[in-house]
Amino acid sequence: MTEHGTSIVITSRHRSAALRRCLCALHQQDHPRIELIVVADPAACAALALLADRVKLIPFDKPNISAARNLGLTQAAGEVVAFIDDDAVPEPSWIRRLARPFNDHRVAAATGFVRGRNGISYQWKAAWIDHLGEDTLLDVDATAATLHAGDARRAVKTQGTNMAFRRAPLMAAGGFDPALHFYLDEAHVDLTLAAAGHLTAVVPEAQVHHSFAASERRRADRAPLSLAEIGASTAVFLRRHAAQEDPAPALARLRAAQRRRLLTMMVDGRLSPPDVKRLLATLEAGLTEGAARPLPALGPLADDPPPFRALPGTGPRPGVVLAGRPWSRRQLRRAALTQLEAGRIATLLCLGPNARPHRMRFDTEGYWEQSGGLFGRSERSGPRFRFARFNDRLRREIGRIGQFRPVGTE
Repeated sequence: MTEHGTSIVITSRHRSAALRRCLCALHQQDHPRIELIVVADPAACAALALLADRVKLIPFDKPNISAARNLGLTQAAGEVVAFIDDDAVPEPSWIRRLARPFNDHRVAAATGFVRGRNGISYQWKAAWIDHLGEDTLLDVDATAATLHAGDARRAVKTQGTNMAFRRAPLMAAGGFDPALHFYLDEAHVDLTLAAAGHLTAVVPEAQVHHSFAASERRRADRAPLSLAEIGASTAVFLRRHAAQEDPAPALARLRAAQRRRLLTMMVDGRLSPPDVKRLLATLEAGLTEGAARPLPALGPLADDPPPFRALPGTGPRPGVVLAGRPWSRRQLRRAALTQLEAGRIATLLCLGPNARPHRMRFDTEGYWEQSGGLFGRSERSGPRFRFARFNDRLRREIGRIGQFRPVGTE
């Protein structure tokens, strides 16, 4: 909602490089009135001190994403508050599209699609979440926003790295449950708002790229270091939302799902058999701890935010695509920096004489870069090899990219 401004909360802990990359991409948003709120460890906040007049910085260094998000929420002055992870980067059109459904007063939540590590394939589209913490596929139109009702037993699942809420009902509901330190934290909010009669929008064209950076819970290859918080938060969630039901069947399904996940990682070489045994033990320890974890009373959050702090320089801007072969990559990157200085969104396309699959990434310098073979596939559902002339392939990729960010040719 442009006239009121939109707040964006980024939580980060001990991942300063990823945070800087995320902030760089957020500066390219085509929404003309946004504010950024960073809840991060003190070292990261100190490193961002030069941005203190443009970004609201909140030092926080505890492994509790719900508590961190609540801190950001109480500092947010926008009518709509969005959330994104520090290891994600949004397309330039992301927040404008994600905020648009809130023009309908019935909507209290919105979520978009998430692309994975190769920057092209989807990591997440849409799903329902139920009162047992289990999700099921939600089939939606991939070209238009759709509105969905739920209740206390089922709601649309918002994805933590790509979600937004109307601030007033989220504050009234108590925000995020601090007893859910990491897992199912969004699901609690989704069910709470749905039970109050609010609608959730699924906005496929509001897209972010999520890379799964390493953390204290997982390695860079996504192999977990511990499942304790998954277990603890699941136990807390069931106590909150399914207290009248026998939790045993849901816990059995959780154990089986996590075991399958670990065995898959063992087969592909990311884990060893002792790793699997150890990790399953951490899951059990977490379930035991979560069954006894104190459940704080959830009441309305204090509602007295500081004034809206608009981030300068956002809004619509032109884009350009710089295309060439891999051996001209250095020149293309130098040209991209020139385009950035001129205020344009720059996308590089480096197409080699082969059939390598394509990858898209956002560079910390501020430009997007797609690389792969002239005959390789970008969308993974396409053929592994397809003959193409350079200009024809260029037009096809520009058409795909242009759905989400401004493009041109240079």
